[in-house]
Amino acid sequence: MPRAYTLEKTRNIGIMAHIDAGKTTTTERILFYTGKVHRMGEVHEGSATMDWMEQEKERGITITSAATTCFWRDHQINIIDTPGHVDFTVEVERSLRVLDGAIAIFCAVGGVEPQSETVWRQADKYNIPRIAFVNKMDRIGADFFNVVKMIKERLGSHPVPIQIPMGSGESFTGIIDLISMKAIIYNELKLGATWEESEIPKELQDKANQYRHDLVEAASEFDDILMEKYIEGIDPSPEELLRALRQGTLDIGLVPVLCGAAFKNKGIQRLLDAVVNFLPSPLDVPDVEGIDPKREKKITRKPTDDEPFAALAFKIMSDPYVGQLTYFRVYSGRASSKTFVLNPREERKERLNRILQIHANKREDRDEVYCGDIVAAVGLRYTKTGDTLCDPKHPILLESMNFPEPVISVAIEPKTKADEDRLSESLSRLMVEDPTFKVRVDEETGQTIISGMGELHLEIVVDRLFREFKVKANVGRPQVAYKEAITKSVQSEGRFIRQTGGKGQYGHVVIQMEPAPRGTGYLFENKLVGGIIPKEYINPISQGIKQAMSSGIVAGYPVIDVKVSLIDGSFHPVDSSEMSFKIAGSMAFLDGLKKANPVLLEPTMKIEVVVPEEYLGEVLGDLNGRRAQIGGIHARKDAQVVVAKVPLSEMFGYATDMRSRTQGRAVYTMQFSHYQEVSTAESNKILQKVRGFV
Repeated sequence: MPRAYTLEKTRNIGIMAHIDAGKTTTTERILFYTGKVHRMGEVHEGSATMDWMEQEKERGITITSAATTCFWRDHQINIIDTPGHVDFTVEVERSLRVLDGAIAIFCAVGGVEPQSETVWRQADKYNIPRIAFVNKMDRIGADFFNVVKMIKERLGSHPVPIQIPMGSGESFTGIIDLISMKAIIYNELKLGATWEESEIPKELQDKANQYRHDLVEAASEFDDILMEKYIEGIDPSPEELLRALRQGTLDIGLVPVLCGAAFKNKGIQRLLDAVVNFLPSPLDVPDVEGIDPKREKKITRKPTDDEPFAALAFKIMSDPYVGQLTYFRVYSGRASSKTFVLNPREERKERLNRILQIHANKREDRDEVYCGDIVAAVGLRYTKTGDTLCDPKHPILLESMNFPEPVISVAIEPKTKADEDRLSESLSRLMVEDPTFKVRVDEETGQTIISGMGELHLEIVVDRLFREFKVKANVGRPQVAYKEAITKSVQSEGRFIRQTGGKGQYGHVVIQMEPAPRGTGYLFENKLVGGIIPKEYINPISQGIKQAMSSGIVAGYPVIDVKVSLIDGSFHPVDSSEMSFKIAGSMAFLDGLKKANPVLLEPTMKIEVVVPEEYLGEVLGDLNGRRAQIGGIHARKDAQVVVAKVPLSEMFGYATDMRSRTQGRAVYTMQFSHYQEVSTAESNKILQKVRGFV
């Protein structure tokens, strides 16, 4: 079956924003106007097409990134609607990894909020061209120009309005298109599907001229012909402007800014036009790079159906009807259902039993998948998030993804013996789906400990266990995921020598341990020269050290941010083995840990509280009592914004406390910032508290 749309007419985009900026509502309107749905779903009614999980409908938030495909102006647009809540930031991360462009949505009242910054930085990391849509222009306090200013100042980007609003709040009636220099007035009775074009009102003429001038000036930097016209004072044509703006967007040199009110259906068709006009097709992004797993050389794949097949699995999902679904993006080549592909990380072949085109939680079968497609496969047993799928004859390993470590844990135990197996199986499936969700069994207590990115994250996991997987279990109170780290450089030795009459065991290593910068994790360097220890034993030494790092000596928490250098050792030609060197590596690390002054680290969160002026003192006093470091206070139109860093252990129950102190008028957002050393006094308190849990 031939492809329906050329690559040039394909767009793979994500919709990203802070919680409550209107991502899902905007996506619903896009689906309505592109003819994908015939009735617009509403988040507040729990009827949004893209929020299909029960938990999403109840809470009015997006938890899992949903994929869909729609068509506009003879283009195929594959859309992923990502969550805005910081606990589900991994969903944004893995979606951006496989997308070519993004729509960043900002609330016209709130502007650039904390999670907007997080997703913007994630898009920067993957060099994603984006356009901005200032939503909720119909809300009281909406200020388009302030949002543009915030994008410039807080995100360090170059926002270029291609529209300006006519009025705001209740008086928001339409927009001025700065490319055609026409006023667009929406018909309230026709759900915004129709509008009238007219001349720009006199009172807005000067403002429109000013922003048009700024637009031409910004665009001319990306097009020589336009630059000449700008210097000579000649007004460019709309086509010339669109061409230059597209180039600027693809170069990430500017961000076209649009405005509207998704809930009132204003501005959506122009947003779709901007997706087609400015965001990249798979042909506009660089060729994908990977490693040849056999020769370990860098290789590239061009975005064409004629190249060997290469795709990246970015999401695993359990489906009650078809089993495990693996979402993947095709970077090159094509593949048919019922054929085999290679997973080079696992060195296994996987069969594409079925290929599905996904529309939220509905799906249709595909016989073949092409370059640029985003689809899901049924029947992949060994593939995890971040794995490559490729042509078995032309293997390639694409760059995987890194996920943050969980910061909060709870103990969970089955209510009955019958629930025990079901709990274990359900947790395994959830772990495959979500790389930031971890499960371990505490060696001392035998308890099952589940860990995640925040209270809401674990709440949703537990809710899914009860509802989806029908598991009955008792859940403990949330506990902080502490870590341990060393504070000084030491040299240590590990000897594992056993003589048992027959073949013995011999492993001997000398290592240098030193603290590494926060967030580094574990670094291992082999400094041996001249074959003091054979090559095949080096990796087992590193594995032994990693194993020993899983439990520190302060309170049994994992050790992080350590650099280990292998500097000496010896081996026995007969008695040495991989196992003996693994144990020697582990012994050397534990020996060094005792001498390296280990300390306890706690996760610290970045918090932003938006509070009315009269309650500012209350909020600050409360934060100071929670060991907060206040980073700054800045004024917004009708409130004060407090930015602070607070230990996570102090933030349990904060939402309830804050609501009672401010009569429910303050709101806050919180996200993980970094791990920091705990003071001795605080460390003693924490150790007394957690001894029963560890």
